Amino acid sequence: MRSSILQTATRYLLPILLLFSVFLLLRGHYYPGGGFVGGLVASIAFVLHSFANGTDASMKLLGRKPLSLLPIGLGIAAFSVVLPMFWGLPPMTGLWLKGTFPIVGSLGTALFFDLGVYLVVVGVVLTILFTISLTDD
Repeated sequence: MRSSILQTATRYLLPILLLFSVFLLLRGHYYPGGGFVGGLVASIAFVLHSFANGTDASMKLLGRKPLSLLPIGLGIAAFSVVLPMFWGLPPMTGLWLKGTFPIVGSLGTALFFDLGVYLVVVGVVLTILFTISLTDD
């Protein structure tokens, strides 16, 4: 039996938690936060949705299997690591575009690395938890 109070609360908390996770992702290359913490908060949002509405509804909300986020995230992170090598710099050297951008601030390889970590964390956590949830039924 699903709680109507939890379902109603989740309807409001899911977008707030996802927005907060993006905030943590974007501030990560300046202050504490980043891809790992942002990914955990996003995962918590989908786990809360899963508790309230069931795993199948959460999988439908995601639109893809969480396992598919792993290669995308690893590819983005790996690309940000090797990109400086094209300019003769050591791997993982931070490259930054000149100027600032609204919301993001400075745009550089650190943000893309954090984005890759974010996707990997969401993919791993949700794959593990959804797999446990689906095999438990």
